[in-house]
Amino acid sequence: MKIVFIITAAALAGCGGNDQLAQPDGTLTTLTNAKDVPIDGLSSTDVAKFRKGDDLFDVPFREVDGLGPLFIRSSCGACHSNGLRGPGLVQKMSVVTADGITASADQSELPFGHTLRQGLAAGATTPITALMASDVKVSIRIGPPVLGRGYIEAVDDSEILRVAAEQAQRTDAIHGKVARVTFTSVPSGDGFSTYQTNDAVIGRFALKARIATLDDFSADAFQGDMGLTTPMRPTELLNPDGLTDDADPGVDLDQEHIDRVTFYVRRIAIPQRVGMTAAGAKLFDQVQCSGCHVATMHTRKDFPIAQLADIDAPIYTDLLLHDMGDGLADGMVDGGADSRAWRTAPLIGLRFNLLFLHDGRASSVTGAITAHAGEAQAAAEAFAALSQTDRDTLVAFVEAL
Repeated sequence: MKIVFIITAAALAGCGGNDQLAQPDGTLTTLTNAKDVPIDGLSSTDVAKFRKGDDLFDVPFREVDGLGPLFIRSSCGACHSNGLRGPGLVQKMSVVTADGITASADQSELPFGHTLRQGLAAGATTPITALMASDVKVSIRIGPPVLGRGYIEAVDDSEILRVAAEQAQRTDAIHGKVARVTFTSVPSGDGFSTYQTNDAVIGRFALKARIATLDDFSADAFQGDMGLTTPMRPTELLNPDGLTDDADPGVDLDQEHIDRVTFYVRRIAIPQRVGMTAAGAKLFDQVQCSGCHVATMHTRKDFPIAQLADIDAPIYTDLLLHDMGDGLADGMVDGGADSRAWRTAPLIGLRFNLLFLHDGRASSVTGAITAHAGEAQAAAEAFAALSQTDRDTLVAFVEAL
């Protein structure tokens, strides 16, 4: 069995895959703040493929490429710049009941779906904008980081089920649920999963864990954010103008395009972690942050990327859905998650974030922790009860992630 690094209360060592600077004596120095770089151990051929995928990730699409008819952003990098979160964001809307947060069973007021799409192309004249009605709740989602996502895809389903079963036996409020979703895409045949259309699968990607694989994550983003169809998702989304195609007739992107972008995303390293103290790790456990932000999850032995197979992946998430309370509820039913439920955010590359939580409402780690409620209410209260010195120590630990 391979182990990425030893964990003591929580992971205290760093991950590889960062840029290295050659010194005059021939030694290599790791650049601490390197990000959006490949995992260690790739062949020169794979590193070249990684770089090409990275370039493609940032290329803006044009109308002639099939952009639209409606779109949110014109490139992947617009929502995940340098592999980090944002600056692009998505606005969602949902019809809610009288409490203002519970999704109504009747969503017929939103015939074109829950996502605002205001970019127009290929003859479209009518954007999807927020419905100005008292029973419609509008919310924001900032594009999450894509750092270390290959580690997350590699986590064995049995690990997710194991952690959920262990949490079910807890005597406190922490009882995460497995995101049970349907695989709606056409299979890519890339060898990373055997899922077929309409299979019941375990979700792990997107803020409410409605996506199971990274190739599907890419295909979903091309279709939903850019209006680009692919062999995995070949149909244009409904739009107010009734357009069924765009300036590039037929399917806009071939499977190779998805494969090249996904090759890159699967192999982005977890940035090197520096400054994770034993004292901080102890407090992280003490206030029960680690109840949901599980330090490591074990990966599949047969995962096709050897460097990510059969390891303890330091992702700081249980990949489960948790009730986060009314304050963070968005009124949406998304995949297997209701309005109050969110997948535990992976604490990867956190020090690069400028804003925190799904909608960026918190400008600091402290603000994000204190906004936790629902199942995490006790952890937020335990954090608030710490001395200022201990709070600073814990925040420094989290910021080192």
